[in-house]
Amino acid sequence: MKILVIEDEPEMRGLIKQFLQDENYVVEVAEDFQAGMEKITSYDYDCILLDITLPGGSGLDLLQELKELNKADSVIVISAKDSIEDKVRGLDLGADDYLTKPFHVTELNARIKSVIRRKKTEGKNHLIIENVKINMEERLVLVDSKPMELNRKEFDILVFFGMNKSRIVSKSAIAENIWGDYIDQADDFDFIYSQVKNLRKKLRDHQANIDISSVYGIGYKLAIK
Repeated sequence: MKILVIEDEPEMRGLIKQFLQDENYVVEVAEDFQAGMEKITSYDYDCILLDITLPGGSGLDLLQELKELNKADSVIVISAKDSIEDKVRGLDLGADDYLTKPFHVTELNARIKSVIRRKKTEGKNHLIIENVKINMEERLVLVDSKPMELNRKEFDILVFFGMNKSRIVSKSAIAENIWGDYIDQADDFDFIYSQVKNLRKKLRDHQANIDISSVYGIGYKLAIK
């Protein structure tokens, strides 16, 4: 899961980033309005954590931009402003939730999981595709009720395909979603090929009724056998 934190307070931003990384999220950050705008217009996220009061502009204007771009990113407003007017305006502009500072990071994590479940998994904490069940809370994959061991990246890639099962996804989209900002350190996409190759072998070895098929010149697509 890929999270964007748009927050100007360094300590708060660092605390949230570290906690969510420990929870196995890919986390990117933006410290002001302009950086946030560049991120939301260039990339897609499973959830955006958005402060309202930012250097250079309002987080509500970023919400408006997301709405005009017709993007599907889930948004949780995290703000010291707790007036009913601010909450109503944020929700009217498309925010999925509104969390008032100060808050505990465990509550924030629960809110993130909740909005992602509502939007991408119909309120469930798991995905079921043919004979494969992906439990995102426990990071567990079962094929015909038997566990299939995956490393962290293989699991994240399988979840990404599961949430985009009707779409062809490019290697760059996979890389951005799974590696986030660290993708810039890679010279090519050979590491994507390697992880997908290993994942496909494990799916075949466990007799899963799904596969990851290559789409020449574009990327990959989840296929039903």
